[in-house]
Amino acid sequence: MRSKSRVTRTVAITTMALMLAWPLRSSAAEAPAAAPLTLEKAIQLVRENNPALKAAADEVTAADARITQRRSAYFPQITASAGYTWLDPVSEMSIGGAPMMQFMPHDNYDAKVTARATLLDFGKRGNNVALALSGKKTAEQSLELSRREASWQTVQLFYGILFLRENLRVEEKQIAALNQALEYSTKRYQAGAATPFDLFSTKVRLAAARNRTLDIEHELRRSELTLRRLTGIVADAPLKLQGSFAVKPQEDGRAEAGLIAQALTQRLELQLSREQETAAKQQRSLAEKEGLPVVTASISYGVANGYQPDINERRNNVAANLHLEIPLFTGFRTSAEQQERTALARAATQRRLDVEQQARSDIAETLHALQTSSEKMSTTEVQVQEAELAAKHARTRYENGMATALDLLDTEAALSQAELARLQAAFAYMLNTYTLKRTTGEVFW
Repeated sequence: MRSKSRVTRTVAITTMALMLAWPLRSSAAEAPAAAPLTLEKAIQLVRENNPALKAAADEVTAADARITQRRSAYFPQITASAGYTWLDPVSEMSIGGAPMMQFMPHDNYDAKVTARATLLDFGKRGNNVALALSGKKTAEQSLELSRREASWQTVQLFYGILFLRENLRVEEKQIAALNQALEYSTKRYQAGAATPFDLFSTKVRLAAARNRTLDIEHELRRSELTLRRLTGIVADAPLKLQGSFAVKPQEDGRAEAGLIAQALTQRLELQLSREQETAAKQQRSLAEKEGLPVVTASISYGVANGYQPDINERRNNVAANLHLEIPLFTGFRTSAEQQERTALARAATQRRLDVEQQARSDIAETLHALQTSSEKMSTTEVQVQEAELAAKHARTRYENGMATALDLLDTEAALSQAELARLQAAFAYMLNTYTLKRTTGEVFW
């Protein structure tokens, strides 16, 4: 009876445990897996979360505010002021024994509203506004350039991580083959069919492969941390990248001249250099006008005391002023500023020409690199096929005692090198494809 009751209690406890565990299992099974990260999504996250891009966006807002500041010079500047002054002694006199006559009060009050405006400055305000507008364009182009550079860095990191993971897989495959070779060598050594040199050679290559694996893992970890920092992905979130190097080389039908023309039109570096050249010319024009006169006017309306016959009575008053200022001598500052701005304008032109030449050079270099990587993909594919066949024959010959351990190790190493060369060619082709888009000014996403 005791045995039956114990069995009954055990069944009840087990049933209850299963009932409690069932919702947990169901929820775990129904929990959605983390969505894979595509390159497009990674670039989107970088543009949304990167602090450097947010800072560049704020600089555009600041540049827009500077335009309003410069345009304020076209409007009258209105100020209000009020003051009190106590004077003692004050001017007074007496005529023929009459009571003293006071010409000004001890208590002086003054309140007024003044409007000042520049009537003529020979285009200085226009130059300042043009500079502010150019500054906003420069800020906008710098923001877009930063976005494209961040996108390019994301492309490099994204495919770099995929490359390192594939590279790690190749090394792990070689380590597995070396472990198998070491096992064969150990058995043959125990049977007296192999020498200690065979074991030593295998162990040395195995250690070298493991060291390479450690280096790859470190580089992979560093790249993943950088990608997380750029995209804002937290450290404990999985980093599943959706992408591959399974691409077929394609001929780009666009001629080099057409790509250069596209680059000269779309590359933001060129647009930025042209805008900087325009700003330098505006600065030079402004410096040339520093020696010209400026005409300003002001009008004030207020209340003050001190007027005869009752000097203590507060009375309304109006004052108008027209002011002409002509700089005659500034200690050679004006001429020096003109020389400086002229030199800076010439320098901006030379920088623009240099950027245009760099764009042409980038197009030619990228096209050649793309063609080279395309050819390497074809040759390395044949190389891998031949290395796989050679490794297969070497394993069979080694197992049958017809090849040495050194022969087996050499063929395994050749296979790994061939696979790595194919992977590097595919990686280079993928990066060169995006490099061509970057050099022509094409937007990734």
